[in-house]
Amino acid sequence: MQIGMIGLGRMGANMVRRLIRGGHQCVVFDANQDAVQGLAKEGALGAKSLDDFVAKLQAPRTVWLMIPAAIVDQSINDLAPRLASGDTIIDGGNSYYVDDIRRAKELAPRGIHYMDVGTSGGIWGLERGYCLMIGGPDASARRLDPIFKTLAPGWGTID
Repeated sequence: MQIGMIGLGRMGANMVRRLIRGGHQCVVFDANQDAVQGLAKEGALGAKSLDDFVAKLQAPRTVWLMIPAAIVDQSINDLAPRLASGDTIIDGGNSYYVDDIRRAKELAPRGIHYMDVGTSGGIWGLERGYCLMIGGPDASARRLDPIFKTLAPGWGTID
């Protein structure tokens, strides 16, 4: 499955690595182009701009934001005009849930699905998996289940 990731800090970059290891195609973008190029060397498809990023995603597009809560609204404002009905934006950060409800309502008239997927796991998530608190439309969650299953820890033990 293909997914786009914006925000390639330690967690975002390691999530991309885990997804690539799980057989998914990842399109990546970050203001830090060194981070983009580094992941491109590991198998991700790098983008130089938001337009390039969106153009490399297949419809219906899925964009996962792993960015600070303070810049989520501006990032969505920059991204949403480039997306189409049926696309999905996921906020994987620590946004206040009231903001997520507002964002979902604002994007709904455009037909853009919005999901709040609180993600924890830190730098250990690459190997152990990430705990995901998934909120959003059922149809979007079902469509993205292969992504969630790859990121989640699954059954096992943690030493």
